[in-house]
Amino acid sequence: MVDIENIVLKLGQIGLWIQAVGFVVVLWIIIEAITLFYNRKRRLLLIDIDERLKRIESKINKFYKK
Repeated sequence: MVDIENIVLKLGQIGLWIQAVGFVVVLWIIIEAITLFYNRKRRLLLIDIDERLKRIESKINKFYKK
């Protein structure tokens, strides 16, 4: 005869493992979202710097042509 208590205990342990893995996944998603937000800010800053450099470079080129 199968011991019902052992089956319930094993299922409870599996449930706790699944809950722990779910917590880690949710935490990882939150960290990735925060990282994505800060990387977006940095990327926009780099795009702005690139546009400024292009404008300065064109002014320097115009100056040297004269």
